[in-house]
Amino acid sequence: MKFEGSLVALITPMADDGAVDYVALTRLIELHVESGTHGIVAVGTTGESSTLNVDEHLAIVEHTIKVVNKRIPVIAGTGGNSTQEAIHLTRHAQSLGADAALSVVPYYNKPTQEGLYLHFKTIAEAVPIAQILYNVPGRTVADLSNETITRLAVIDNIVGCKDATGDLKRGKALIDACGHQLTILSGDDLTALEYMKLGARGDVSVTANVAPKLMSDMCAAALAGDFALAEQLDSKLRGLHEKLFIESNPIPVKYAVSKMGYTANKLRLPLTSLSAELEAQVDDAMQQAG
Repeated sequence: MKFEGSLVALITPMADDGAVDYVALTRLIELHVESGTHGIVAVGTTGESSTLNVDEHLAIVEHTIKVVNKRIPVIAGTGGNSTQEAIHLTRHAQSLGADAALSVVPYYNKPTQEGLYLHFKTIAEAVPIAQILYNVPGRTVADLSNETITRLAVIDNIVGCKDATGDLKRGKALIDACGHQLTILSGDDLTALEYMKLGARGDVSVTANVAPKLMSDMCAAALAGDFALAEQLDSKLRGLHEKLFIESNPIPVKYAVSKMGYTANKLRLPLTSLSAELEAQVDDAMQQAG
């Protein structure tokens, strides 16, 4: 199975009381299937995985898989800063029928490169599901080096890497080192098109929550080598790429999706709603994207 193109890092819609809103989740999933989104990442950073309990986490993955019903790939966020917890989540994602697991670099405890290597190797050996590494040092502090990714690339069921560093020079070096073994994906909307020009195979996208068809069309054009069309489409998305990060993700994107009428603008503490003085900037970016 291919994991490429526009892979939406789907928000977790919540009701005004903070409970997961499964009716809204179903509507969002259908929107993405109809809009040509190439895959759904459930319960990643944008899905507020850090404030969901384990039962909610697995229930959202299960619901997403059932509603998608094999129409597009479902990648379950299953990472953790405890290797055993990550194995537990990954094992359950496989049992529920996920197509792959996205495993974030352990956060807070600051492992060494050898610790990171053993963490991902241990998960891969424990659970045979396809696994995608996720490096986002801006959130995790620990940074998975290109050298460690290359060591992990030889493990059969480690099939990809989501690189959210936004560092294109480093990304090119990663593609050169192991792009023949792993599907390299951007995790940074603002630089995703440039990364795909270098050989990345798609984007795990926050912007796709708000402009799913534009994002899927842009990624499809880039993968087809039609960079003129891709640039034309990306120019409409640029405001969203920037303004959806004016406060911590997913604060702005939750506001934007609520403005579209799909869910309440509700997050769980310690995240709070978008500052009122910044709402107009997100509104303008949404208008630019149509």
